[in-house]
This record gives sequence, C-alpha cells and structure tokens, in this order.
Amino acid sequence: MTLPDGPAPAPLVFGEAQRLRSAGKVLPEQARAHNRALVLQTLYHRGGLSRADLARETGLTRVTISDLVAECIADGIVVETGVRAASGPGKPAVLLDIDRAGHHIIGVDLSGTQAFHGAVLDLDGQVLERYSIALPERADPEQAYAAVRDLVQQLVRSAQQPILGIGIGSPGLVRPDGFVVSAPNLSWTDMPLEQRLHEELALPVLVRNDANAAVLAEYTFGSGGSDLMLVRIGRGVGAGVITGGRQVLGSRFAAGEIGHVVIDADAGPLCVCGRHGCLEAWVNAPRLRELLAAAPDRGEVILESAGARLGSAVAPIVAALDLAEVVLAAPAELLTDAFVRSAATSLHAHTLPGVFANVRVRPTAQQDIVLRGAAVMVLHAQLGVS
Repeated sequence: MTLPDGPAPAPLVFGEAQRLRSAGKVLPEQARAHNRALVLQTLYHRGGLSRADLARETGLTRVTISDLVAECIADGIVVETGVRAASGPGKPAVLLDIDRAGHHIIGVDLSGTQAFHGAVLDLDGQVLERYSIALPERADPEQAYAAVRDLVQQLVRSAQQPILGIGIGSPGLVRPDGFVVSAPNLSWTDMPLEQRLHEELALPVLVRNDANAAVLAEYTFGSGGSDLMLVRIGRGVGAGVITGGRQVLGSRFAAGEIGHVVIDADAGPLCVCGRHGCLEAWVNAPRLRELLAAAPDRGEVILESAGARLGSAVAPIVAALDLAEVVLAAPAELLTDAFVRSAATSLHAHTLPGVFANVRVRPTAQQDIVLRGAAVMVLHAQLGVS
C-alpha cells in the first residue's frame, strides 16, 4: 500500500484523567479530572445522552455537568449530535456523544512471530488501516527498535484525523512507564521504548505488555467480566489479569508472566531463557506449528497435550485469585476445540472440585486483540475511558 506523504499531525494533549477503578480515594485536587473522566466514560459507553441525563447517570450537579461538557466540546472530544424527539412541553433536549470519528488511535502489536503489526483505529477500537513490517533478520536490539519506529511513522502518516495517542503492546516485562525491562525474543534489555518514541514522534506514547493490553480489549470491547485471565500464545506465552475490575500488575510489574513457569524440567524442551520445561517452551506457536507440520495425522493429540499443560499451569492462579474465566488468544489454527477442551479439563482437574468447576475456559471472539487493547490504553490515559 502506498503511504501518504506529509508531516505528522501535531500532538494532542487532553485534560488529565483520573483512573476510574483506582483503589485510592479521590483527593480534592483530583476531583475535576475525576468528574471529567466520569462524564466521558458515561458518554463513551452510553452515548446519545442529554446534560440532564448525564447529571442523573453520574450523580453530578447540572452546573458541574454543564461546565464539564462545555470544556469537552471546546477540546473537540464531545459533540452535540441533535435533539431528542419532543415528548411534552418545553425545549427538546440536546443530545451529546463522544466525537468518535474526530480522532484516531495508533495501535501496535510487537508479539508476532514473523512481523510487527500496526493499525489506525477509531475511538471504538475498529481498525481503519493496517500495516506490517517484517521482523529484523538479526537479533539486534537497535534493529528491532528501528523497525518499530518505522512502522509507527507509517501509521502516523496514514491517519486521517488528529491522533489521540499511540499504544504499543510489547512482549516481555514492561514497567508502567513503558520501559521494557526484558524482552528476550526482541533482544531487548532495559529498553526505554516509550520515552524514545515519544521524543522522536512528539506524540503521546504508551507501551505495555502485550497480554496486559489484550486483557483490556477483552474487558472493554469483549464479553469479559470483572475477574478474568487472558492468556496469549504467540512467540511466547503471557497472561493479563483483571480482578475486581482492576488490572493486576504486581510489585515487579510481572503479574501474568507465566511463560517461564517451569512445568516439566526433566523432559522439557529448551526455552529461550536457558532453562528446560518452561510453559512457553512447550506451547509457543512456532513450536506447535512445527509439531503439527511434522505429524499432521497427530494434530488433535498434539494440541490436547499442549492444552493440558496450559491448564495445569494456570490452575494455581485461578484458585489463588478466584477467577471466573480464562480467555485464550492464539493463532486460529491452534485454538481448536481439542485445545480449549483439554485446557479446561486440566484446569478443573488441578483445582478444588465443586468450587472451581464452573470456571469457564473459552477462546476470545475478538480479532486484533492486542491492537484493540492498545486503543483502550490510549483511551484510558487520555480520556479516562475504560
């Protein structure tokens, strides 16, 4: 696809948004940002509401709503969409909504086995344009960074609306400030990915673990509840966890890093981390594809075995956090009924009978789950929407 020429859109900075599901109390100095985020969250998920509707839905005063709506309209985030059909005397109510077509989001997925993938998305998480760039042939950290930068620049040039932000899902251990502590598959150690891209592009950039991005997509755009684990299988294996409606990151920002849990050290294959028998070494996508290609007549047995290992690995986490469901995201040819069924059977066999028997194991129905999760990251950071 031919890419458009011209300068990148100017960066956008919107009002500070308080996290809606923060465990802490809202301080007085944070109240306005919190209320703004509450209004935007309500409009995002409901849409077509009047100022009076917003006051009833949020519990805020009409004066506060009027002030916040005026601010959001001035910022180009909220638009008046028309008037409600009259049902009695008085002036018809003016309806409001998020300006869903007025801004674009750049989403990037670095977890592919052969290429980095990116897309331009609208504020509803729908892919408008997509591009990919092949992974560098050599395992060189700077070449990997250059490929990411080039892909993002392509996407920025293709956006037809101002860019709300850039969200990137990266494999490996990623701090909340977008610092990639370790991503062995990309040869990254202590890579300040978020900072470097922000400085080069002059746009808001967010970098998070790819599985943590994916679970946000399942929670916001999918059918995920408030207590779930999403497991992604690609070059590696990782998980994102939401419990009580809040994402779990952990004291070392390593919550969900299940790929290097050793489940069979004596007979397991060699992992990229140097040990034998890691879950990732057993069930990563390239390995499973190789096994299936070498023995196509044993496909169901191979995938049942992989599903069983996955189920036994996640069972302790499900039990410890009392999760309601495990959602699986993997290449379609691997995410078969045999794989999912075996993972569920193994999980139930390794947890307390009668207590966790109703834990659901299912494949995600979403496509582009990391790209859409990257959009949720931007929506939350910029607007307080989740």
